[in-house]
Amino acid sequence: MSETVIRPFAWSDVPAITAIYRHYVEETVITFETETPSEATMADRFGKLVDLGHPLLVAERGGMAIGYAYASFYRPRAAYRFTCEDSIYLSKDAVGQGLGGLLLGRLLEASAAAGFKQMLAVITAERANSIRLHEKLGFQPVGRYESVGFKFDRWLDIVHLQKAL
Repeated sequence: MSETVIRPFAWSDVPAITAIYRHYVEETVITFETETPSEATMADRFGKLVDLGHPLLVAERGGMAIGYAYASFYRPRAAYRFTCEDSIYLSKDAVGQGLGGLLLGRLLEASAAAGFKQMLAVITAERANSIRLHEKLGFQPVGRYESVGFKFDRWLDIVHLQKAL
């Protein structure tokens, strides 16, 4: 198996990132988005992160993007400017190989370097593996919201975890 490389986002990653995210929108409750965004929409989203100088990392193996992670403002108001929220998505074939931890570790470093002081994780409560991953890297549970998302004909809870950077 080829070595995994974690590198900055490149515009050529947009099709692969869009395909990775499509799976999560259409098949899982990991994201509460219900309509799959187009490549143009994803490029616009990532363009905003690039313009802000926020961390946007891609995991690549054998020349193919197999995952990505980014951090950006938790909320848009100015007082939140030092607090970010993380997002990590892996190709469904790359899940369970330690890639999430590798991406999150690098994202923590890049977020601190970008000037963020706190990172929040907002995770669908039933995603125990994502919660464990964040706890393993030092995040602490700070709250739970019940029945705030409705997807696939059911109500979903979210949990918040936090880590000082």
